[in-house]
Amino acid sequence: MRNNAPDAQERATALFFVTTLGAAALSFGAGLYAWRRAQTAPPPPPPTPQVTQAEKSTRRAIQWFLIPLWTCAGIADYLCHRAAKIERSTGIKETLLHLAMLGEAGLPVVAGLFFEINPLILGTMIAAFFVHEATAMWDVRYATRGRGVSPLEQHVHSFLEMVPLMAVSLVSALHWPQIEALLGLRNEKFAALQKKDKPLDPLYTVGTLVVMALLEVAPYFEEAWRDLRAVPARAKK
Repeated sequence: MRNNAPDAQERATALFFVTTLGAAALSFGAGLYAWRRAQTAPPPPPPTPQVTQAEKSTRRAIQWFLIPLWTCAGIADYLCHRAAKIERSTGIKETLLHLAMLGEAGLPVVAGLFFEINPLILGTMIAAFFVHEATAMWDVRYATRGRGVSPLEQHVHSFLEMVPLMAVSLVSALHWPQIEALLGLRNEKFAALQKKDKPLDPLYTVGTLVVMALLEVAPYFEEAWRDLRAVPARAKK
């Protein structure tokens, strides 16, 4: 009797890809539509100067908990790859997927550091999350076919997937009118890209970018370098 489990698994994986990429396209499209629709809308009312303690605490949670947690999870993932010696197995193809996911998760972080959160930015953030999820599935699917993925690495992946979701959820809660605009329930004129009216502390912004460059970007380029160096050795086998 034929075992249909692999076919069912492939169908479920394909459905996951279609669902996440469809959600990404829908999120970005909603942000783009909100921006185009808002060009003829009246300007927004002046911002309310009062900031509640809950809003301050939420921003601090994003800045000082979620972003550092994402960085630590990225370092742990890199160390898992190094321990598994992926340059001897899945190599540069898997590392390119890691770099793609780094860009997909890093884009919302950079946008949040420099630009006002509007429906287009928020829609792009949500879309980036769904694309990141699709790429994560692609990565795990490819990695498990070419090497062993330890329980520790799988656990680290859970952080790398959930931290962006938590961050987008908190940003959405902080900017609920922008969610309403994405859903077509609100229409106010806004610029596609607008620098923050109240920029973050320059020390925090620069420090975050430096930490990301040194502890996130650089290690994965080192991983790519090891992969490329190992190509001739694998070819001789």
